[in-house]
Amino acid sequence: MTQENSSEQELIEDIIEDAEVAEAAPAPEDVAPESDELAERTADLQRLTAEYANYRRRVERDRQANIDSAKAQVVTELLAVLDDLDRARAHGDLESGPLRSVADKLETALTKQGLVEFGATGDPFDPTLHEAVQHEGSGADPVIGIVMRKGYRFGDRVLRHALVGVTDAEASDADADANEQ
Repeated sequence: MTQENSSEQELIEDIIEDAEVAEAAPAPEDVAPESDELAERTADLQRLTAEYANYRRRVERDRQANIDSAKAQVVTELLAVLDDLDRARAHGDLESGPLRSVADKLETALTKQGLVEFGATGDPFDPTLHEAVQHEGSGADPVIGIVMRKGYRFGDRVLRHALVGVTDAEASDADADANEQ
């Protein structure tokens, strides 16, 4: 064979292969099931992607809740130390010296972690935050008259309710006016 004949032969074979491929190609009615399958798989992929994103968010939220719970447990154990420091401060033992700096550093560190104290004299009485062990007056407009033990909150969680004595707001105002005169 000559070179022209072999190149013509290759050209003819290429044309025949192209024709066979064209015949094997799906007919237009066969294309629809493939696009339906593609759409179904795309929907499955989107669903799985959304489920994975939700899973990651849930795991992160649970991890943060576990961290907060662990911190709250440690802080709860230290509340007794804070009570001792409050009693020492009330007796004048923390006015100077090395114990004062330790107390200040501990309180600052716990405050940075999110510990908040509540239950000061004169605050309105809230039964969800305060535990009243004594009450003076008629019960109208109750306020905290005396704080026996401070309450503490860590974030949204109440670690310990304040132990308080409750008086009426008018009675406490009259007592304050009498003390000023």
